Amino acid sequence: MDKFSRQEETVVGLDVHKETIVAAVLPPTAERPIETGTIPHTPETLAQLVRRLATNGPVTFVYEAGPCGYEPYRQLTALGHPWTVVAPGLIPVRPGDRVKTDRRDAEKLARLFRAGELTPVGIPTSEQEAARDLVRAREDVVQERLQATHRLRKFLLRQGRVYRASGGWRCATQQAWLQTQRFEWPALQQTFEGYVRGVTDAEARLAVVDQQLMDLAAQPPYAAAVHALSCLKGVKTVNALTLAVELFGWARFTQPRQLMSYTGLVAREHSSGGRRRQGGITKVGNAHVRRVLVEAAWSARHPAVVSRELAARRAHGTPAVVAIAHKAQTRLHRTYWRLLQRGKAPQVAVVAVARELAGFVWAILHQVSREATA
Repeated sequence: MDKFSRQEETVVGLDVHKETIVAAVLPPTAERPIETGTIPHTPETLAQLVRRLATNGPVTFVYEAGPCGYEPYRQLTALGHPWTVVAPGLIPVRPGDRVKTDRRDAEKLARLFRAGELTPVGIPTSEQEAARDLVRAREDVVQERLQATHRLRKFLLRQGRVYRASGGWRCATQQAWLQTQRFEWPALQQTFEGYVRGVTDAEARLAVVDQQLMDLAAQPPYAAAVHALSCLKGVKTVNALTLAVELFGWARFTQPRQLMSYTGLVAREHSSGGRRRQGGITKVGNAHVRRVLVEAAWSARHPAVVSRELAARRAHGTPAVVAIAHKAQTRLHRTYWRLLQRGKAPQVAVVAVARELAGFVWAILHQVSREATA
């Protein structure tokens, strides 16, 4: 829908909350909303509002993405009315505006949408959203395991018990060391056993979720993309599935720079006149994709060789995808060390590598789409 077609229809801005919805109605001939009201957030009252407004002509609805999800969008799209969900982080804000209310937010959504100043977000299908929630659930379990491990280690440190042997914290040697720990006071022993049980339970939940993700990655909607993305160095099955489900409908990214911007890995800029100033990355976009890309970018530190494990993953890829992955491996390794030689910090170099990696992810996903339609 273009800006001119919006001038000929009623635009309704909605500020959606858990219990209520504030609606601002902007008719075609009005410069400001002429009606603002609050209704309960239920499917019945929302449908009543839509039917009442639809009697006066074409109407479109707009609200910002938030914790209430996409159910209002799906409900009213099923009723045959156009809806748009916009990115809250890209809504323009006046520097001098210090008053924020639900009514003003709804009115601003209607006016800015009429002016074409809002950025729509991609709407996943119910199946895509379910897969995305499962991937994000794993991130929550990983965070819970990390917190449980920190509690256990800090407790042991307070008691003067420090694990000094070689190997990781969750290796077999460390597990055997934990079994030998005994405390004089029953309360301390009970506390220790509780912390150990917390770590064990988190690891058990993580193992279950990992298996569920492996099963999901083998299903037809995601198998091709996961196999292709796994050809990249530093991107294994779980991370490849994360990219596939978070970047649903990747055809909407017509250029690699659009995907880079979507991940928030581009530099913020404040330039005026003849002076150009750039800062850190914007971090405006999908934080889950950004995390996966940065994690994978750290592999660029190592020589651009194909390990046995990487070769096994690339055995499932097509020649075109493997060629893109090999080009990414050599280019990103060269980029990382070139930035370090210029005096950049490793963290800065990795973020720059992650931004370039997003471009190769874009290329692989579009190659998968071409191969699927061939």
